Order: sequence, then structure tokens, then C-alpha cells
Amino acid sequence: MSEISDIIQEKCLAFGDRVIKLNDYLLEQAANKKPEVLKKKADGKPVFKKPVPVYLQSIANICNQLLRSGTSIGANNAEATNAVSRQDFRAKSYIALKEARESLYWIELLHRNKYLDDKQYESIFFDCEELVKLFVARCKKLDSEE
Repeated sequence: MSEISDIIQEKCLAFGDRVIKLNDYLLEQAANKKPEVLKKKADGKPVFKKPVPVYLQSIANICNQLLRSGTSIGANNAEATNAVSRQDFRAKSYIALKEARESLYWIELLHRNKYLDDKQYESIFFDCEELVKLFVARCKKLDSEE
């Protein structure tokens, strides 16, 4: 790999690490929320409003989507750097770009729904946006060489 490819892959790995840690943190925070209890049965067991709180379903699904797209960036970049042809390199680079843009969407959604505070959001959004810019530059260069 070239020095630039090494730097991009290192940024992809660091972002993937952050996404994994964020996923674990958000799921832990959601799991620690207390579900609303309607009443207690005669035997003392609580009756919950819903068996699986909706907030836990939504955060788990959004976290899973971010986990998949955020870790896929580096996987596709690794595939690109080991591509069998120039066309394969270009295709994998575009997939990495699409995954980075998808990750921005999920990060934005987490922030809009108050799962991320402003500081958390700005930090991880900036890192992901940096990856988008790197892949946009790479893809533009590849397109201009055709």
C-alpha cells in the first residue's frame, strides 16, 4: 500500500473503533433506562406498559445500522487497496464513499433524536465527514483519469 492508502486505512480503522465504542455506549445507556411500570400484580411482579420498550428497539436498530455502515468503510477500503483491477479499485472506493455518507445519516439521526449530545455529535460527525472528503477526492481523481 502507498503511504496515502495507509493513512486512509488508519483513519477508517480509527472511525470503526469509535463506532463500535459508541454502539456499546448507546446500547448500555438505553438498557439502563427504566421502563414505565403500570402497576404491580398481586404477587408483587411489575406490569410494564410494553414488554420491550420502543426506545430500546429504535436505538438498537439505529445503532446496528451505524455499526454496519461505519465498519464497512474500512472493509471496503481494504478491498479497494487489494483490488485486482483499476475498475475494481474504483468500485470499492465508491462503495466506501457510500458507506461513509450513510454513516453521516445515522449519526445525524442519533443527534436529532437526542441520543448524542452536541459535543459527541460534532466529534464523530467531523471524523466521518473527513472520510467522506477523502473518498470524494479519491473518486474524483479516479473519474478524471478515465
